[in-house]
Amino acid sequence: MSKNIILCGVGGQGTVLASKILSASSMERGIKVMSAETIGMSQRGGSVTSYVKIGDDAYTPLIGKGEADIIIGFEAGETVRMLPYLKEGGTVIVNSHVIKPTTATLSDMNYTADEMLDYLRSKVQNVKAVDGEEISERLGSQKVLNMVLLGAAISTGVLDITIDDAVRIMSGLVKEKFIKMNEMALRATT
Repeated sequence: MSKNIILCGVGGQGTVLASKILSASSMERGIKVMSAETIGMSQRGGSVTSYVKIGDDAYTPLIGKGEADIIIGFEAGETVRMLPYLKEGGTVIVNSHVIKPTTATLSDMNYTADEMLDYLRSKVQNVKAVDGEEISERLGSQKVLNMVLLGAAISTGVLDITIDDAVRIMSGLVKEKFIKMNEMALRATT
């Protein structure tokens, strides 16, 4: 059975690395994978979206509206923006913090995590909000936010990989001195 996964956030949050771990974990199991990223001004906090299709029905990497089984949202506002891509009965894993975009700051626009989370919960039955900032801080680095959210997504059972799969792949992608911290982040919400 195929899985369509969208990872979304802003530049610097590690969405691309998380999508690589998802893809490689599936390929290691012999499962077909297609993936792509759309990156807009990512180094300046712009939107970053990764699309990962896993399974025999994966012929093109992009995911259409109403087709995603799960959205892993690294930033609550970006998660709201990607919500039309979630299929009926889909799952949302979302960081419970926002990064206020420049346009909202300049216009003094209200942009709060509570508003975003309330909206998501009003539209989606399966929402898991994760305080990724607090967990990352407790582990010693905001740079492990991506592993915290990936671990939370894996723990839902929606994805066909295990935490051990993700740890094995991650260990080959990050510097040795950061492996233990990233493993702890992957396991933090399980």
